[in-house]
Amino acid sequence: MKKNDSGTVGINEHSKHEALAKDRSDPTGQRMTTDQGIGIEHTDDSLRIGARGPTLLEDFHFREKITRFDHERIPERVVHARGSGAHGYFQVYESQAEYTKARFLQDPAVKTPVFVRFSTVAGSRGSADTVRDVRGFAVKFYTEEGNFDLVGNNIPVFFIQDGIKFPDVIHAAKPEPHHEMPQAQTAHDSFWDFISLMPESAHMVMWTMSDRALPRSYRMMEGFGVHTFRLVNAKGVSRFVKFHWKPVLGVHSLVWDECQKLAGKDPDYHRRDLWEAIDQGDFPEYELGVQLIEESDVAKLGIELLDPTKIIPEELVPVKRIGKLTLNRNPVNFFAETEQVAFCVANIVPGIDFTDDPLMQARLFSYLDTQLTRLGGPNFAEIPINRPLAPVHNHQQDGFKRHTANVGRANYHPNSLGGGCPFLSSASQGGFTHFQEKVGGEKTRARSESFSDHFSQAGMFYRSMSRPEKEHIVAALSFELGKVESKEIRQRVVERILAKIDGELATQVATGLGLAVPPLSPVKGNIDKSPALSIENTKKNSIKTRRIGFLVADGVDAREVEAAKAALEKAGAKVKVIAKHLGTVKAVHGKNVEVDKSSLTTDSIEYDAVFIPGGAASVAVLKKDGEALHFVQEAYRHCKPIGATMEGAELLAACGISTSAPGVVVSQDGASAGNAFGATFIAAIAEHRYWSRLDRSSIPA
Repeated sequence: MKKNDSGTVGINEHSKHEALAKDRSDPTGQRMTTDQGIGIEHTDDSLRIGARGPTLLEDFHFREKITRFDHERIPERVVHARGSGAHGYFQVYESQAEYTKARFLQDPAVKTPVFVRFSTVAGSRGSADTVRDVRGFAVKFYTEEGNFDLVGNNIPVFFIQDGIKFPDVIHAAKPEPHHEMPQAQTAHDSFWDFISLMPESAHMVMWTMSDRALPRSYRMMEGFGVHTFRLVNAKGVSRFVKFHWKPVLGVHSLVWDECQKLAGKDPDYHRRDLWEAIDQGDFPEYELGVQLIEESDVAKLGIELLDPTKIIPEELVPVKRIGKLTLNRNPVNFFAETEQVAFCVANIVPGIDFTDDPLMQARLFSYLDTQLTRLGGPNFAEIPINRPLAPVHNHQQDGFKRHTANVGRANYHPNSLGGGCPFLSSASQGGFTHFQEKVGGEKTRARSESFSDHFSQAGMFYRSMSRPEKEHIVAALSFELGKVESKEIRQRVVERILAKIDGELATQVATGLGLAVPPLSPVKGNIDKSPALSIENTKKNSIKTRRIGFLVADGVDAREVEAAKAALEKAGAKVKVIAKHLGTVKAVHGKNVEVDKSSLTTDSIEYDAVFIPGGAASVAVLKKDGEALHFVQEAYRHCKPIGATMEGAELLAACGISTSAPGVVVSQDGASAGNAFGATFIAAIAEHRYWSRLDRSSIPA
């Protein structure tokens, strides 16, 4: 890899792809061999004495093949086991030299390669994508100064303040040890027992019980660095920083009923969505945002920046968007890249530094320690997906799976036999120097009084939600606690946690659980609401990559299908024509219509909106088809936009759906009538959900 004028490695968006290519094996046009390169003549039968005799131990091909198979699996991650990854690049909008000396944040022309892994937290590697859970959002930047790992989540806070409690919260959330149930769920006694006794978890519980824990797509969720970091510029001036990822497509969520059904119908829903979007050229994009806090302003905020259970409301410190992350390439091999990638909070570059956040301090150790077992020793950084693009030279040596062969006699520092190499780097030469922070105090196992407010931001979060979002939180808590067998635990959560968050919340949950409403003592802070926390307040101006299901049967009006499809696809949506069978359906006023999905293999839960084109014969068939009726009714119940033209409106009537209901767009003039229908339907889809459908609970779906 070539060096640039400054003596550092020149990196572009293709650099990591080119580096990984050296370790890829493409069998196209090649002959099969053993791992030792010996050609294989036959691989379907073991070597044996006679056609019916015993297998011979000397069959080296059989022994190698079965041994390799026996050892294919490595330990899955304790947390974040279920994941999906993608390659891409990051590009800063303008130099951030005022705030940091990190080189990848200086030149807008530089595209820094990245690898991103999204994940759930609690479930095993084989669990479903759409469970109620935190989502990991980890980004590995392959910068010219070394790897920088921003290891975050889609929720900006966490359950605990000190990393010493991490084993406890994860043990509590995981399947209970006596019977290994339930999988990828927190709706059980041990989790809520822990929560009821750990008031610092209150804020995080509000987030995980909200729609934020049910993302529509990895492409439509925010990401957060969780902790407060430092940015340090070339003059040594430090500022505190919170990192944010803002999805260009906006923030959107599923509903709980969808999530449960998708877990059975398509447990790979999020993984498939990410893969297909990239494969089709609809590259996911996220803007990197920062909240910058001058050290002199910390006291004015009144928020403990070292407390990972707290946020800085965007109304107090706006998020400055400084660059864009684009994911444009799927992994070549899931195991080699997505499974073997190793993120570590301790991987930072000059210009970025840590703070004394006690959860962050624990993660600095834990992530490195984890890889030693999971990836078989200390040489995991040599695995191609983890290997930095920046040159690596040191005296670390040997150990399991060592790839690098160190050259020379001197494997120590200082030395003269090796000419003193490798040389140390001063700060001006790119060497990392820790920010010089003055610290002092007695050794103690104690927590600062500034960490003691556990409820004011939890209440702020709840009060910042729209009415439907509040209803979803109440329903989620009622569901989770309704699964808890111990009445004592249910009562304790309501009394010790919810009653201190918000009186309305505690009252509604207690009533739903058949418990007495406890004395209400909500704790309020200086900020009552933060409108930026509500998904309902995020932008809704695009339908790009939204999936629209067209329901058709023989006799459909081809003109309606084509006109609606053209309008939606022009706006960036993805249309799927659904019928009873694959192939084509007979059409009037045009060519037969090609079918993309059969009703046997798809459901309304996989789509963002539904369209019913005209055609008297087609609609007559659909009105008698229970699956079609259920498809439309379920979409309506899930508050999704529904469009119908001409006779298509009759199917709505058959489903018991009013054509004047919110989010229902009907045109008797057809889809091509001056594009009026298309524009109205597109605007409806952009809104994503219509919670104001008061009759949705009466729809049989």
